[in-house]
Amino acid sequence: MFFGNSLPFNPEQDIPSLAGKVILVTGANIGLGKQCVLEYARHQPSLIWLVARTLDKAQTAADEIRQQLQVENKNTPPIKPLAMDLSSLSSVTTAAHTIVAESSRLDILMLNAGIMAAPPGLTSDGYELQFGTNYIGHALFTKLLLPVLKKTAAIPDADVRIISLSSHGHVYAPKEGVLFDTLRTDAESLGPYGRYGQSKLAIILWTRQMASKYPQFTLASIHPGVVRTNLMNNATGSPWVIRLLGMVANKVVTPVDQGVKNQLWASVAREVKSGEYYEPVGIGGAADANGRGRCAGAEGVGMDGEGAAGV
Repeated sequence: MFFGNSLPFNPEQDIPSLAGKVILVTGANIGLGKQCVLEYARHQPSLIWLVARTLDKAQTAADEIRQQLQVENKNTPPIKPLAMDLSSLSSVTTAAHTIVAESSRLDILMLNAGIMAAPPGLTSDGYELQFGTNYIGHALFTKLLLPVLKKTAAIPDADVRIISLSSHGHVYAPKEGVLFDTLRTDAESLGPYGRYGQSKLAIILWTRQMASKYPQFTLASIHPGVVRTNLMNNATGSPWVIRLLGMVANKVVTPVDQGVKNQLWASVAREVKSGEYYEPVGIGGAADANGRGRCAGAEGVGMDGEGAAGV
């Protein structure tokens, strides 16, 4: 996709000073998440939580970011590695409790991590793997972080942002929207991209519902564009489709330092409308009909924030 109406956004110039702020990025050991941490670190927040599936991966990424900042002769703000496996609600709960115990505030929550077109499978808690990882894990994580998010929002002049990576791929969700009777199955009949689209549609709907329920926060779901990351490394489906996508990707994909702009823009720009879905950069109103609607029974899978993942 090409985005001719994109808003101009230069992270170096357009991210304001982040002094005093605490930021958290999931899936931050590689790709867009790691680039987010680097760009934020250049603007000197008081703390960045760098979250990855394992502590070793998080620590390696933090060390590499520090090295890059040293090359640029920039001061390195505190970067704290944290392990969290989104496919395990126990792991999500442990990570969230660590943050609540150790952070007195949280200004930007970047829900970046995700998987795409994975083979059929279940999370350790019995949810369809893509839905459980991309949506339910993050929904529970946010629910458990609500105390510190609310506390931060009560600070004078605070600007609490919750940004979720959805995708233009939400259009590949079932035409009926989220099929709730598939969520405790491997949903093999939906195919890898149907399962992916369903998870990304849920993120758009959850973001809108959360914005309605929590007006003290600014929330947005975003599509980063077609970016050169490792997201398709474990993709499944027709082999010729995967090969074709790989060949096309080498020709037209956006490099990570450019592809990260939409989520960074959403996390700092004044013109962000809470609850909206944005395509790059800052283009609202781009969700399909399902994404513009409200998902019946959404509270059962945490779209209201309080009942995240039905727990």
